[in-house]
Amino acid sequence: MSSDTFIHSTAIVAEDAAIGSGSKVWHFTNILSGAYLGEYCVVGQNVMIGNNVTLGNGCKIQNNVSLYTGVTLEDDVFCGPSAVFTNVITPRAFINRKEEFHKTLVCRGASIGANATILCGVTIGAYSLVAAGAVVTKSVPEYGLVYGNPAKLQGWVSKAGEVLKDDLICPRDGSKYIYIDGLIKAL
Repeated sequence: MSSDTFIHSTAIVAEDAAIGSGSKVWHFTNILSGAYLGEYCVVGQNVMIGNNVTLGNGCKIQNNVSLYTGVTLEDDVFCGPSAVFTNVITPRAFINRKEEFHKTLVCRGASIGANATILCGVTIGAYSLVAAGAVVTKSVPEYGLVYGNPAKLQGWVSKAGEVLKDDLICPRDGSKYIYIDGLIKAL
């Protein structure tokens, strides 16, 4: 662990967990065995990062988020407060289903809103936006905007996170997008 890495005294970090340079881990967080956090991640209070979970560089995980075994976050992913990821489709307390864990991938730059629930086995596309409270049961395309229960594709967002109108020009930075086969791509 680098000297510019901060771990609060109340956090519990497994000896074999790896935490990258410049990362910060706050109050009452628990990072389990084999977890990997990239450089310059910020992990809020009361977060649980499960066995072998991977976070890329620059991820921001807000308070009370649970990242269970099977979850991978690529670089620059944002998880809002109390977002939850699952890892078994049909859990039962009295049946061990660790061999049935499904993988979930959150691609570069995606944002997940507060209190969203991500069911296992999906991919959240690059730079997409999952709205607060959404229940994601299906994969989300790149730049997709999803909300609801179950979450449905409701529109498109730019890399900067702004909702795109019909002209497909980001109102924040002027970047342009095009439709290709029903999906959005950056120019």
